[in-house]
Amino acid sequence: MSGMSVFKDREVLITGGLGFIGSNLAIELVRLGARVTIVDNMLPRQGSNFFNIKDIEAQVKVNISDVRNQLSMNHLVKGKDYIFHLAGQVNHVDSMRNPIQDLDINCRGTLVLLEALRQFNRSGKVIFAGTRGEYGSSVTLPVDEDHPTNPKGIYAVTNLTAEKMVLVYDDVFGIKGACLRITNTYGPRHQMMHDEYGVFNWFIRKALDHEDIPVFGDGRILRDFLYVDDLVACMLATAATDKAYGEVFNVGTGVPVSFIDLALKIVEIAGSGRAIYTEFTQERKEVEPGDYYADITKIKEMVKWVPEISLEDGIQRTIDYYRENRKEYW
Repeated sequence: MSGMSVFKDREVLITGGLGFIGSNLAIELVRLGARVTIVDNMLPRQGSNFFNIKDIEAQVKVNISDVRNQLSMNHLVKGKDYIFHLAGQVNHVDSMRNPIQDLDINCRGTLVLLEALRQFNRSGKVIFAGTRGEYGSSVTLPVDEDHPTNPKGIYAVTNLTAEKMVLVYDDVFGIKGACLRITNTYGPRHQMMHDEYGVFNWFIRKALDHEDIPVFGDGRILRDFLYVDDLVACMLATAATDKAYGEVFNVGTGVPVSFIDLALKIVEIAGSGRAIYTEFTQERKEVEPGDYYADITKIKEMVKWVPEISLEDGIQRTIDYYRENRKEYW
């Protein structure tokens, strides 16, 4: 990755750094020579896992705290060059069951972080991980950044609000912030205990357990699936691009794949499991936005990032990882 020498000896804070995306990002940043601090509140079921960073645990600082804790964040942001803000409540189903917690973590947590930067580190640069869920149901496909935002779940509403806060602090206080609307991401270090964030990894678990893979409805809903290493590369490229700050970017592959095709491909590559059709649960039906795939023209042009890992390669790498480390995730 060209231009990545920018991270050597830099101080980096990753909120939610023991989770799926945060841990993969931390591993790459350590490889690039950054000094990494992770903050994570270890909320149950959210995917935080010390095993995720076992290869780098001696090279990173881990702070078990919460982005909502002002004293903590005031201290942690000091001297940091980059802040990757990934801490958030990312469970669609939970966000409808417990919307107050969702608001508190995603909105208040983001505001506490931004206020800490305003008071103690105005030169820190923020990369915010938002969601394609901010768009809601697609009016046109592929979806570009000017597409209307009509979130279907509270989780997506609070993410959109957090994104707007980051942009306001960029605009008003000059605290540089870049916002990513990230599509469905899969790969190693994702929690495998339940199917409430992202069915892709759940499909892989089912296949590896020689079980039925439940595909909702007629399986024809389209999604844009991104391998986590591509997302990490995108986050780093965005952070290293000065003109990316103050902007919002779609992150995805731009390649639509139906759920039934995905399930069949996983079965084929795993050599086990089988795809079956099933009815939507009421909870899922309520927040299902329908087809989505991203127009990634803007990020390609401005950040010079393009995804590189094919669906087949990504599935194979993910299966290999969980075959080796099953006991840490099942």
